[in-house]
Amino acid sequence: MANSEQFLPLEFEPLDDAAKIERARAFYQLMQRRRSVREFSDAPVPREVIEQALRTAGSAPSGANMQPWHFCVVASASVKREIRQAAEAEEREFYERRASEEWLDALAPLGTDAHKPFLETAPYLIVIFLKKFSEGGAGEQRKNYYTSESVGIATGMLLAALHNAGLATLTHTPSPMKFLNEILGRPVNERPYMVVVAGLPAEGAQVPAISKKPLDEIAEFI
Repeated sequence: MANSEQFLPLEFEPLDDAAKIERARAFYQLMQRRRSVREFSDAPVPREVIEQALRTAGSAPSGANMQPWHFCVVASASVKREIRQAAEAEEREFYERRASEEWLDALAPLGTDAHKPFLETAPYLIVIFLKKFSEGGAGEQRKNYYTSESVGIATGMLLAALHNAGLATLTHTPSPMKFLNEILGRPVNERPYMVVVAGLPAEGAQVPAISKKPLDEIAEFI
């Protein structure tokens, strides 16, 4: 039997079936309008919007509750420029040398290339780091568990929170991303996981004409 002092009563809002269905439907309708945006406005966004979205991301479940993530929020124009320059150097290598023809063919409908102006234009870059180890209360190094799964869940919750707040987003993963440790001064035990670009879409912004698979292609009930 676990020590009762280690546990608290669950705060849970019971809903009737109609309310459950309505909430699920409304959230789907909200999230299905989320698109990856590559044309951003430089219009400012209140910092508190980002802070609240990060609080949501930080509430994600994680292996052994180790919370193996760190979020670097970049608003500095000079640091964004440095990140863009480094990212575009890696992207040129990718498009010109590293990527297979099959991969490039898969990317073609999205219209992407090595040019990443959004890394400077958008008001915020949220750089997500995966922490392989955490520091214990006595300063000792403690291994984190299920790090990729945990950080992936937190990232998804961050994207949902930003979209819910009325912001456009883009997930950006130049490879390799070690330059982010250097630019942002993060330790070597943290691995750059993803850059989330956040802000308002540029006036007249367009997105690729793509669709999502229907439910019967992505799920089954057994």
